[in-house]
Amino acid sequence: MQALIVIDVQNDFCPGGALAVPQGDAIVQGINTMMADFDAVILTQDWHPAGHSSFASAHQGSAPYDMIEMPYGPQALWPDHCIQGSMGAKFHMELQQDRADLIIRKGYNPAIDSYSAFFENDHKTPTGLEGYLRTRGISKLTMVGLALDFCVNYSAVDAAKLEFDVTVQKGLCRAIDLNGSLGAAVSGMQAAGVNIVS
Repeated sequence: MQALIVIDVQNDFCPGGALAVPQGDAIVQGINTMMADFDAVILTQDWHPAGHSSFASAHQGSAPYDMIEMPYGPQALWPDHCIQGSMGAKFHMELQQDRADLIIRKGYNPAIDSYSAFFENDHKTPTGLEGYLRTRGISKLTMVGLALDFCVNYSAVDAAKLEFDVTVQKGLCRAIDLNGSLGAAVSGMQAAGVNIVS
């Protein structure tokens, strides 16, 4: 059984959004077309409460993209984005949400960020996605979405560590590329055994 995991194709990550990924909206139609080829389609949704600890605005004197130390390790600070119930947190209007078997919301704990579809950024607290996939007998995952060097990267590496067979469709992802993060992410995914196809 194979699942398509669509990572964070939300308004705030698309052009015009609070944390826009260049050409983030250019992948939507290609993702919609791919959905029919899989036994299951799972969408992830960044879902932050207002004032989340990963927002630069929550730390006096900090600016977006600064790095700080959190109890669970280094954390990039972001512009306020994907706030629960906001227009920015909604999926891109052209994404075929009706095809989704499951929507996983992440980043809703105010004290910890969550890039991966599988774990919060402490790398310990699970989202429940692994259990869902196991109970459905799904072992092969294809990942697409935003952003390649953050949430797609973390999700793919975690899935590989959990011994899923993981492919990232690079052409249906877009990256932020913050201080060389894209090159580091691609190297890290390959080292973890993720198959990257363009």
